[in-house]
Amino acid sequence: MMMLPFKLAVLLFQIYPLLFLPLFLQLVSSSSSPNKIPRLSPHYKKTSILRDTDQKFSSASATSEDNYKTYYYTQTLDHFNYGPHSYATFEQKYVVNFKNWGGPNSSSPIFAYLGAEAPLHVDVGFITDNAPSFKALAVYIEHRFYGKSIPFGSSMEKAMKNKTLRGYFNSAQAIADYAEVLLHVKHKFGAHKSPIIVIGGSYGGSALASSAPILYFDNITPQNGYYSIVTKDFKEASHSCYQTIRKSWSEIDKVASKPNGLSILSKKFKTCSKLNSSMDLKDYLDAIYSTAAQYNFQLDDSVGKFCKGVDGAPKGTDVLGRIFNGVVSVEGNYTSCYDTNEYNYVDETELGWRWQGIKLVLHRFGSNIIFSNGLKDPYSSGGVLEDISDSIVAVTTLNGSHCIDLLSSTKTDPEWLTIQRNTEVKIIKGWIKKYYADLHAFKERE
Repeated sequence: MMMLPFKLAVLLFQIYPLLFLPLFLQLVSSSSSPNKIPRLSPHYKKTSILRDTDQKFSSASATSEDNYKTYYYTQTLDHFNYGPHSYATFEQKYVVNFKNWGGPNSSSPIFAYLGAEAPLHVDVGFITDNAPSFKALAVYIEHRFYGKSIPFGSSMEKAMKNKTLRGYFNSAQAIADYAEVLLHVKHKFGAHKSPIIVIGGSYGGSALASSAPILYFDNITPQNGYYSIVTKDFKEASHSCYQTIRKSWSEIDKVASKPNGLSILSKKFKTCSKLNSSMDLKDYLDAIYSTAAQYNFQLDDSVGKFCKGVDGAPKGTDVLGRIFNGVVSVEGNYTSCYDTNEYNYVDETELGWRWQGIKLVLHRFGSNIIFSNGLKDPYSSGGVLEDISDSIVAVTTLNGSHCIDLLSSTKTDPEWLTIQRNTEVKIIKGWIKKYYADLHAFKERE
């Protein structure tokens, strides 16, 4: 089996026209940035604030499962070293949809979706919507250590407890995995001359990179990058709301320092369980703010809803009372209590992302929350808001929501979202045209 070092995998995307098309498209907006909890992925966790959105995404591309065929590729555990464990292998899942493909002898591209921090999803609306017009072969690749692609048939929990095994759970190995699988797919299905359009959301974004944090890796983004955008969203919605949130952090600490202060806070916010510290409440509120800003459009202007609750509280309501009124506005008034742990329940995906997010991807960032006093979560913004070069193109919008452009289009989509998707398609068509022009020129030189 060919060993494919990480540096080579990157070069293949950039300089080998017969293998990959050099595609680095960043799609971001004023509300699109990685978040504390839920994860960076467009396939977010089921929580009350995301309940409706999660349903929209899972049903966004209602295609027949008969169109998809599942395969497993015998993948190298370690692409970079030559020790005894380096030659171990595991089975990596990938799924192919042949329905729209023009075949190996056509000029049809391959749309490759890079799985992120979750079991593999094949309901990527952008691919489903555009594969027919491009006559594209759709390939979906599962990220190592998730779903059916955990080495040695282990569980995520067991893998995370194995110090040796979890060392192979990183983004560099994952990129090399994708390169190997795509080379294998081109060979297996005779698509030797087909350009590959790589599509990913958030952490998984590498080509058509929807809300992807690609600047994490260049020490460009400031430490307050993510939360400065969250802050900006709330400040734009309502300056008085922003000021109330800013004041609330010190007020929470002030109340917590009193005798029975945590009980007072728990009663005020109707928490389902006892607060062990003021950070329990701060973390819960931080997750609400981050989620509201990150998925604002999908959540029907949740930032605006929160601020309307804050600003619309009865006259004379204190700071924390106004914050709680905002919580009720977005979380709903249908419950007898509010679960401050709802963003912290651990499943396989959450367990894996904690390792990736904190230890491997975002380790250099310390949080600097503009409207907070010291929450410590290593997340920030690494999105691109302007063109970096002719091949690294930013498609920005005034409004937006995390990875919204990857959902299936609908008749009710706003004009800015339709324009954004049309711009992406136009750019991709240009890339493919250039690919075949370069290929023709290459043949002429032979």
